[in-house]
Amino acid sequence: MSTSSSRKKVLAVVLAGGEGKRLMPLTADRAKPAVPFGGIYRLIDFALSNVVNSGYLKVVVLTQYKSHSLDRHVTTTWRMSTLLGNYVTPVPAQQRVGKRWYLGSADAIYQSLNLLTDEQPDIVVVVGADHVYRMDFSQMVDAHVASGAGCTVAAIRQPIGLADQFGVIDMDPQSPERIRAFLEKPKDPVGLTDAPHEVLASMGNYVFTADALREAVTRDAEHERSDHDMGGDIVPWFVDRTESGVYDYKDNVVPGSNDRDRGYWRDVGTMRSYYAAHMDLVAPLPVFNLYNKDWPLYTSYGPQPPAKLVEGADGSPTTAFNSILSPGVVVTGGSVSKSVLSPECYVDTGAEVSGSVLLPGVTVGAGAIVRNAILDKNVVVPAGAEIGVSPEDDLARGFVVDEGLTVLAKGQFVNPESVKA
Repeated sequence: MSTSSSRKKVLAVVLAGGEGKRLMPLTADRAKPAVPFGGIYRLIDFALSNVVNSGYLKVVVLTQYKSHSLDRHVTTTWRMSTLLGNYVTPVPAQQRVGKRWYLGSADAIYQSLNLLTDEQPDIVVVVGADHVYRMDFSQMVDAHVASGAGCTVAAIRQPIGLADQFGVIDMDPQSPERIRAFLEKPKDPVGLTDAPHEVLASMGNYVFTADALREAVTRDAEHERSDHDMGGDIVPWFVDRTESGVYDYKDNVVPGSNDRDRGYWRDVGTMRSYYAAHMDLVAPLPVFNLYNKDWPLYTSYGPQPPAKLVEGADGSPTTAFNSILSPGVVVTGGSVSKSVLSPECYVDTGAEVSGSVLLPGVTVGAGAIVRNAILDKNVVVPAGAEIGVSPEDDLARGFVVDEGLTVLAKGQFVNPESVKA
């Protein structure tokens, strides 16, 4: 952290009110940032780990949608030293400015301006809570302070063919660190000068000068036609005032990263992208390294025993490869491949789990088959059952089938009578 930015008081704001409709049924009973990921983590752990590893230890988490499990995870896991005045605290929608919930991400900050008044920061770092990545925000804060901008947007290079899925940043060719225009899902984008096949897409992470942020969200609240969105409304306001900067994610160097996982970032907003990010983890040479001790990922999964692999009751061997087995997992005479098993999962004799993601407490009965599936907490797969083998059969049983993936909701019942004879 440079001398200039280290003198600044920084407050980190994590936007964690996302409903996550495209991740249904995983979000049927929890907010998107609380969705389990990678065996032992919740999605919000990645944002919070990045913030605290960057040296920012005053953090508020703005919550709204079905926030109980998220609040519980944050309050029981993310406990800072109160002696030093550090904290990570969830803040629900407070209705301080009227009897309404948050209308958008900008409105969430507007309704929470009392947090800025209480803390009196110089800089506010605003990050989303549902992406998988590593980032040193202190480097972005350095760039923001040096630029003199009121707002700096973190941007990642994406293929130009995906531009219509993102907010795209058009840089000023005379001052490439400045934003000339912010284009929402453009149909005819122009590639970067040094990489014509790529565009700069917003990551949903921002750094603001505190006074500028306060003015921007207050003005935005007065516009009835605004969507009250950080990317769609607040950033363009700064662009119009020529007070917006861009920070290219490729310039961010995280300690312990390597050439394979440097620059990794995944928006896991769809079932397919959530699944694909898990498959990134179980590859023999993973493109996202969970084992970087220089930039650790923090979480809590309770007092679980070690994972255990034992032969089955009939002496059949257990096989497990290209998989993540969390603490508390027991596989007894079953087969696990290309899968992520969360704490307290149990795979019985002769069962097969392949290409799947099992959230905490899932039981796979003897001889059952689970393929290309995501099973939420506490699902019990009866002995001999097949899930993910036939999408048609899965649909007939009332399961969600999304782009070839079979998804079961938390505790969803699997009828033993549907087991094939």
